[in-house]
Amino acid sequence: MKNYVVGVDLGGTKISCALADLNGKVISQNTIATNANEGEVPVLNRIINSIETVIEDGKVTIEDVKAIGIGSPGPLNSKTGIIITTPNLPFKNFNLVDPLKNRFNIPVYLDNDANVAAIGEFMFGAGKGTENMVFFTVSTGVGGGAILNGKIYRGSTSNALEVGHATVAPNSGLRCNCGNIGCLEALSSGTAIGKRGKDAIATNIDTSLKQYENVTSYEVFKEAEKGDKVSKEIIDTALNYLGIGVANAIATFDPDMVVIGGGVSKAGNIVFEKVQEVVNTRCFKSMAEHCKIMPAGLGTDAGVIGAVALALLESSK
Repeated sequence: MKNYVVGVDLGGTKISCALADLNGKVISQNTIATNANEGEVPVLNRIINSIETVIEDGKVTIEDVKAIGIGSPGPLNSKTGIIITTPNLPFKNFNLVDPLKNRFNIPVYLDNDANVAAIGEFMFGAGKGTENMVFFTVSTGVGGGAILNGKIYRGSTSNALEVGHATVAPNSGLRCNCGNIGCLEALSSGTAIGKRGKDAIATNIDTSLKQYENVTSYEVFKEAEKGDKVSKEIIDTALNYLGIGVANAIATFDPDMVVIGGGVSKAGNIVFEKVQEVVNTRCFKSMAEHCKIMPAGLGTDAGVIGAVALALLESSK
């Protein structure tokens, strides 16, 4: 009987791998450095070794494994298994799925990391028990995923829910890394908050942020909490735009829940209260009241648990 799946969280710095049973309970886990600078084939081999290690450590054989799920930064094509290109990995139009299928002779599913985290939250995290759920991850960038009628929604090119690149402030003059002006990511990501903090200390304005050598979103949140006016203003503006992004998602998808994860969500109540306030102002009352806005539940293992969930969801079709 095939009673297990393997999840692989492929990141720019590390590869996390887990063997889990069909209820998502992790049996064995392994994390190694990606060593992305070594190139495509060495990284592929490290993924293979990692999969073999968790199977061995879990005291099962590949015959007991039903499927492998992989979460990777995109852009990628989940239908063909090809990673198109991604800044922190060596893969360029590289088919990651076929070599693993050939090696292990079982189904292998690839999806972008935001989708994978969304599936993880839906099956095992904050979104458990929902039918329609939208996931936002707000950290270095802003990403998203949506579960609609119990299925991950990928769109025509596997790139649906690029919520970070929805325009929320066309007149802000703030250019995003993608080239567009006024993207949610350019206004609400942890990087954007840190950048506003750095900009502030470069001026004559009176702010407690000036005590720090290096300002990131962490310091801005910390000083805002202590009452620093400049920090409060930066946070308030960023979270107002995040609220607009969430309100737009609620207006579009009418979900049971919006789950917010990533580094910025760890600032806690300040984030969720502000987002809720904006949603209440901007959404139809019935939709705003129905939709819960919740912090992600899976924490640091979100990536690998999500990859396990991907393998379970796809292989159960």
